Amino acid sequence: MKILFLLFAAPLLAADYSIADAQKFLKTYCHSCHQGAKPSGGFNVAKLNTMQTLLDDPRRWGRMLTRVREHQMPPLKMTQPALDAREAFSNFVDHNMKTAACADGIAPRQPLLRRLNRNEYSATIRDLLNVPIAAGHALPADGAGGEGFDNAAETLFLSPIHAEKYLDAASEALHYGVKDPRSRTKFLIADPSATVTHEQAAQKVLDAFLPRAFRRPLRTGELDRYMTLYRTAYTRHKSYEPAILQTLQGVLLSPNFLFKLEDANAELKPRLVEDFALASRLSYFLWGSMPDQTLFDLAAKGKLNDPEALREQTIRMLKDPKAQEFAEYFVEQWLGTRELGRDIKPDPKLFPSYADEEVASGMRYEPILFFHELIKEDLPLDNLIDSKFTFVSNKLMKHYEFTVPERIRQQPVKVTLPEGTHRGGLLGMAAILAVSSYPNRTSPVLRGKWILESLLGTPPPPPPPGVPPLEADAAANPKSMRERLELHRSNVVCATCHNRIDPLGFGLENYDVVGKWRDGADALGELPDGTKFNGPDGLKTLLMQRKDDFMRNLGAKMLGYALGRGLTLEDYCAVDRIVANAKTENYKAHRFILEVVRSVPFRYQPGTQLNVSVE
Repeated sequence: MKILFLLFAAPLLAADYSIADAQKFLKTYCHSCHQGAKPSGGFNVAKLNTMQTLLDDPRRWGRMLTRVREHQMPPLKMTQPALDAREAFSNFVDHNMKTAACADGIAPRQPLLRRLNRNEYSATIRDLLNVPIAAGHALPADGAGGEGFDNAAETLFLSPIHAEKYLDAASEALHYGVKDPRSRTKFLIADPSATVTHEQAAQKVLDAFLPRAFRRPLRTGELDRYMTLYRTAYTRHKSYEPAILQTLQGVLLSPNFLFKLEDANAELKPRLVEDFALASRLSYFLWGSMPDQTLFDLAAKGKLNDPEALREQTIRMLKDPKAQEFAEYFVEQWLGTRELGRDIKPDPKLFPSYADEEVASGMRYEPILFFHELIKEDLPLDNLIDSKFTFVSNKLMKHYEFTVPERIRQQPVKVTLPEGTHRGGLLGMAAILAVSSYPNRTSPVLRGKWILESLLGTPPPPPPPGVPPLEADAAANPKSMRERLELHRSNVVCATCHNRIDPLGFGLENYDVVGKWRDGADALGELPDGTKFNGPDGLKTLLMQRKDDFMRNLGAKMLGYALGRGLTLEDYCAVDRIVANAKTENYKAHRFILEVVRSVPFRYQPGTQLNVSVE
């Protein structure tokens, strides 16, 4: 059990907490409904009386764990356990389930069927047709799933409205592309002439276009089917160009284009994913788009799975400008800054600097450009906690109230931070501070919760039913923020969580809603173990001392993003390995991301015999 998790997120997992204690918890709070010949939901707590039952039936224990953590069990009308008891039980079950999952190695999971999300669709159309437009702009927005990202298979459904929008988007992109000479030569590579019939031209176009659109070699009969579609279109239009465009539109409506499809492994045991599937996994992870010609060529030669080739390609892709899209999509969703300017907007009357578009834009792009610099230049990822540089435009630098020798213009650039700026790392960035505040004031609770959830991956449980919000306490007793929170914690039900949340948030009170520094703020924090710190510099020092836990959460987020799904217990075993291996090179960005790419869940497919480990 990690130190930081224990201090910041949950009570200590007592060394003597045992299966007997877990059984006592179940008997005390669950026995009245879940016993006898017909227990509620078929869940008999009397049968969960040994450690082996936890190891043999993790799904049942897992469902029960979720309900206990989310305060769904026991029902509200029944006696409720104290929060400490609830968390001690939950931590014991969670810890032992993960230990059991890792005992026999790591088994890959069958990839889930998922379509391209809106950003991936736009980027793929752009690269396939060489058109500088966002073809997916009119598609429905994608919701977050899995580990909190909108590329997760769990939420990428295909609704009836998608069919209509895909039809319009494909038509718009093709008609734009055919009118642009640079785009036209990318996909419409043949026209009828004196020596080339219209069917010969169409076959040449489709023979080149289909493998790129489907991101794999053609299968028997696929070219013939689209030639049949072309002939039908030609009969209708009596002209080559509208007929071939209608045929290409059909290609762009195919599930082979819209979905990330992989051939199943018919063998008993797991295997490495085949090269073309690996090319797509890699390109959609690091670029959010289809593979480029280099990846296609290596896949065609069967060389992409070679460890050295895979390393070279991963580093090449991280250094490519297209990796900035990975930085944008990953960072904004991981940190929640995508909502800045959407659902989260600082009050422009109270914070007029945010009303300046250059300041607002600089705030949004600072964490994106910062993360992109780390992966492009292969810098240690602990710079995310504390660093000596950041990215600012002229107005954002003035907003932060520091100066540098070089001349800064409208576009954000990398600058070395002067001493005493209290910036450096994510916690000093205005975008982070704004999304963890209310529009009109800061909130130690929101900021503490953001640190636990986004940086450490240990979100506090939801507040128990019936607990009054802080605002209700404040209305009755207008006091300082610390006094108001102390009043709130006088409710014993609130105290357990707020004793862990509030100190972290107070460490950022020197920053206002939009990240401006304010002297004299009450920024003293004290953790449950008695550790004290003052202000963001003290908080960052504390996090740097315990950065392994931050890296584990980053590894989990990155693996979930790479896989496009929520993580399983066995996936967390892979996360532990990713972090341990990356630590040997001081968490440098290339090694960290290479370990994600090399992981069993990313590189392997399961066989027909389930739950077979790779190693």
